[in-house]
Amino acid sequence: MSLYDFTMKTIDGQDRSLGDYRGKVLLVVNTASECGYTPQYAGLEQLHDRLKDRGFAVLGFPSNDFGAQEPGTDAEIAAFCSTKFGVSFPMFSKIPVKGGGKHPLYAFLTQAAPAGEVKWNFTKFLIGKDGSVIARFESSVAPDDPKLTQAIDRALGG
Repeated sequence: MSLYDFTMKTIDGQDRSLGDYRGKVLLVVNTASECGYTPQYAGLEQLHDRLKDRGFAVLGFPSNDFGAQEPGTDAEIAAFCSTKFGVSFPMFSKIPVKGGGKHPLYAFLTQAAPAGEVKWNFTKFLIGKDGSVIARFESSVAPDDPKLTQAIDRALGG
């Protein structure tokens, strides 16, 4: 099983196969609009913009699992991300990322990168070109942290 086996709803309600990202290095992030880490949207956008031509993409998955910090509808989340942070990377429909009702995508991610349940918003999973999980970075690891950027660079082959 790989990330490519999942089809997800985009934030505007369209079905999107994650297989469409086959061959790319991905950073899968559970996001929230009212979190102390919300400013990471800006860094994630910079990372996405800087590396997209090298075969990299950030994929955002809003979740309301932590402190009810993502209470909005998909439309409200999309508007917030666009107007406040200029987010152009793909955003998906809000999903649960922990507990008994967590989405199967996050069951896959947390099993593939053993560190237990997602602990907070803006946990990052680095996915290799083959759709497998390479690494997991907790919320406190900023998008410009050398640990993260070097891992992305290695995954891109550079």
